[in-house]
This record gives sequence, C-alpha cells and structure tokens, in this order.
Amino acid sequence: MKSKYVILASALLISVATFAQKDQIKDAEKALKNGDSKSAISILDSADYLIANAKDTEQAQFYFVKGNAYLDLAKKGVEEGKNLSLAADAYKTLISTEKASGKTKYSTQAAASITDIKGRLINGAIADSKVNKNAEGAKKIYDAYLLDKKDTINLYYAASTYVNAGDFNTALPLYEELKRINYSGKGTIFLAMNKTTKEEDSFATANERDLSVKIGTHEKPRTEVVPSKRGEIYKNISLILVQNGKIEEAKKAIADARVANPDDNSLLLTEANLYLETKDFETYKKLINEVLKKNPNDPDLLFNLGVISGNAKNPVDAEKYYLKVIEIKPDYTNAYINLAALKLEDEKPLIDEMNKLGTSAKDMKRYDELKAKRNVLFKSTIPYLKKAVELDPKNQDISKTLLNVYSALEMTAEYKALKASM
Repeated sequence: MKSKYVILASALLISVATFAQKDQIKDAEKALKNGDSKSAISILDSADYLIANAKDTEQAQFYFVKGNAYLDLAKKGVEEGKNLSLAADAYKTLISTEKASGKTKYSTQAAASITDIKGRLINGAIADSKVNKNAEGAKKIYDAYLLDKKDTINLYYAASTYVNAGDFNTALPLYEELKRINYSGKGTIFLAMNKTTKEEDSFATANERDLSVKIGTHEKPRTEVVPSKRGEIYKNISLILVQNGKIEEAKKAIADARVANPDDNSLLLTEANLYLETKDFETYKKLINEVLKKNPNDPDLLFNLGVISGNAKNPVDAEKYYLKVIEIKPDYTNAYINLAALKLEDEKPLIDEMNKLGTSAKDMKRYDELKAKRNVLFKSTIPYLKKAVELDPKNQDISKTLLNVYSALEMTAEYKALKASM
C-alpha cells in the first residue's frame, strides 16, 4: 500500500512540473511581447531542465519562443553574432522536434527566421571585415555555413577570413573540409550595372540578367568567369602545415591534390611554390618547366610565375614573365602594375643611403648620384603606370603612385593633367 502512495505522489509532481512549465513559456511569451527579450530568455532558462520531458508541442513552442527572444536581442545589436547563432540553434532544435513528431506548427516560421539569420550573419561579417574585425567576421560566416551547408562558398570565405585574421589553426580544418568535399568555386557570374544604385548586381543566370537589361533597370551587362580556387585552398593547407613544421604532410597534401585534379594547373603552381618556400630550388625549377610545357602562352599562368619569381627575390625572371604576359595579352592590367612595383622595389636601398648622408661636399655629391639613379628608376616605371591608369582609370592607388612619380621628377604639367582627371 505504501508503494502506491509513492507512485501517486510522483505522478502529482510530474503534473505540477508540467503546469509550471506551461506557465513559464506563457510568461516568456508575454515578456517578449513587451520587448523584454532578456527576461524571456531568463524565464525559459529556468525551465530548460524540464523541457526534455515535455510534450512535443510544448517543446516546439519552447524553442520557438527562445529563438525569437535571441533573434530580437540580435536585432537590437546586443552581442549580435552570439545571439544570432543561439537563435539559429533554437530554431534548428524546433524544426528537428516537429519533424520527429510529424507536426509543423512553427517550422515554416522558424525556417524563414533561419534564412533571415543567415543573411544577417553574412552582412555582419562584411561589416566586420571593413573595420578589420576579421576573426569576428570569420565566425559569423562559418555560422552562416552551418545553417546551410549546401552553400559551400561560405565555408571557403570563412577559411579565407580566418587567414586574414591570422588565425591559421582555425582556418586549417575548414580548408581540410573544402578539400574533402573537393570544392572548386569555379563558375560564371552574370553581372549588370544597377541604374539606381550605380553598383553591379549579380544574377543567377544570363537570362535573368538580360531580362533586367531589357526592362531598363540595369545596363552594361558582362560575364565574369571565376577560376578554380583549389590551388589557393591546397596552397594554404600546405603553407599552414609548413608553418607548423609539418613539411612532409604539406608535400603529401599537394601531391594528393594533383592526383585527384590532374588538369588543374593552379595545383601545379601551388606545388612549385611549396618547394620554393622550403628552398628546394631544383624541384621548384623542374615543376616550373612542367608548367610552361603545358601552357606556354597562358597569360594567367605566366603572371603567377612572375609573382612567384618576385616573391623568390628573382626580379629578372619576374620581369621576363610579366613582359611575356603583356606580349600575349596587352590589356593585362596587373602585369603593368607588378612591373612598376618590381622597379620601385629598387628605390628603398637608394633612399636608405640618401637618408644617412650628411652635408659634406662628398656626401652631397653622393646624394646627387643617388638622386639621379632614383630618377632613372622612376622614369622606367612611367610607361607601365600610364598604361595601368589607362586600362583601369578608377584605380586610385595606381593613379596616386603615378602622381608621386611625376612629383618626384618635377613633371608639373603631367602631374596637373593627371590630378585634374581624377
């Protein structure tokens, strides 16, 4: 008889707890309705340990209110990134709960909120990157990826942003995941200028873009081919491994990548760059020759060889590759920019010596000699900078560099003409 009373008492306790839980959800809803999201979350947190034993409908309602409260806090700017992620977690639990129960009272609204959260995370990441908060931005982009793993470009951007933040060890597993899914990123972007905003908008298809141009909302349509990002991905994996002292792992990673993607020339370049980084110059030269045999007249390939040679402090080869690029593709703006930059690298030792000189007759004579050398150097950059400005007149950095050259050479007329055109 005594055991029966114990069972009855337990049943009463569970019943009381259930009623209390329902009241807490209602109280949380009321607090949220009154704009007090923090109180709503506190109320729900106090009932969190009971929710596992609640009915499916009550669990769904619990997580729906919780997601709404966190989202409301995020919209108010309170720890935006953190609260957006917590809101998304609540909504995902809600959807999972309703899917298991076969009921979908809140799932449609929750899915719409998750889409909203994804957009807010990405926009927040863009804002963070503009003020050099790359670590915070990377976390937001990665959280956006976790909300929709089909949108793999966000995984790529998260990894890249962690690299920009200098957090290589966090970036590495993201790059490893990109490698595992064989992410390429290669594709085509359909663009057109928005007549109202004066900015380029992208379209899913050429037909959508062309229709917008036809109805008059957009102009200046163009198509941009996005190259494969596999080379960059494997390069960064390799460089992080090298940085961590795992040289052999780095070599194996890039070798495996080439086997899996034999036609991706960017990987061959990446492997060459890896051997350059590890100072294995013989293997580096062998791979470079292999690159050239495959595509002797590919301007992008030659440009990358120029960059690699420049990074290896081999200006002679770098200049040779850049000049070859221009010969093949005369409108290759970056080749002109890098040629000018290559020349300007020789300015620093001249300036350093000039700054150390005194005012004696001997020092003044040496100063004049160095200044003359610098002027010759500056003059050699003018054709490349002028062509780069002609090809990309909106690039303020190129124009400012050319202005500085004109100023140093006291070319007043040319300086004023360029300044007036900016």
